[in-house]
Amino acid sequence: MCNLYSIISSQAAIRQLVRAMRDLTGNLPPQPAVFPDMLAPVVRTAADGVRELTMMRWGFPPPMNANASLVTNVRNTRSHWWKPWLMASHRCLVPVTSFCEWTDTKPKVTHWFALGKSRPLFFFAGIWRPWTGVRGTKADRAVGDQLLFSFLTTAANATVAPIHAKAMPVLLLTEADRETWLNGSVDAALALQRPAADDVLRIVATGGKTDPLL
Repeated sequence: MCNLYSIISSQAAIRQLVRAMRDLTGNLPPQPAVFPDMLAPVVRTAADGVRELTMMRWGFPPPMNANASLVTNVRNTRSHWWKPWLMASHRCLVPVTSFCEWTDTKPKVTHWFALGKSRPLFFFAGIWRPWTGVRGTKADRAVGDQLLFSFLTTAANATVAPIHAKAMPVLLLTEADRETWLNGSVDAALALQRPAADDVLRIVATGGKTDPLL
């Protein structure tokens, strides 16, 4: 389960890569460590049809009686709980430059995965929803109407599995995949829920709770 990632690309780079026409993020600083319940940038199609870069909070509320405080990763897309948020109107792209997995052994050790040492930009396949309540960390506690996101996971590929055998995030690495995720049918979008090719990722750092590039 991925519960820590980094996004250090500029907002201009994110907008350019996905052709976002509206930016609501303000002055977006690099985030070398994004943890659950923090605000982070996502790309979605707004109600007026404009593709926008905006801020949302990481983590859905859990299903009833679930043993979790937040749902940051979604694996079982056949569940009725997730169906409303798998429609095109509630899919989003989560910008990422690296993500962290902990070893399955004790003591756990963090390993940061990226497309390369320079941390090229890529995206997780995300979903979003509106929600009303109290959320956030001590630094940015918020009350009222909020936008929340989570992202899909799948089986781990040969690069991730030695560190974390259970799962890895769904990576959208091409323009075609990103457009399918944002605009395609549910069946076409969910066909993207597959492991990334084994040669795509590399371990770029070990240990530490932030990506040490910055």
